[in-house]
Amino acid sequence: MNSKDSDTRKPTSKLSVFQVIISTLAAAVGVQSSRNRERDFSGNNLFTYVAAGLIFTAVFVAGLIMWVQHLLASS
Repeated sequence: MNSKDSDTRKPTSKLSVFQVIISTLAAAVGVQSSRNRERDFSGNNLFTYVAAGLIFTAVFVAGLIMWVQHLLASS
């Protein structure tokens, strides 16, 4: 990439927590708009998305475990 290409890009702004959560949920489902995908990959901090993905995975697995334990206890 040359300097001319980098000069034409829009400056990236920091995403809000809500936008990161929405992007994480969209990634989990596998559906996201092209505009949001471009926003997510436009130079934002990778650590934010990794942390959000790990937190989402932990909450999802804990929720599944609690749900199965509830189903087994009620049968």
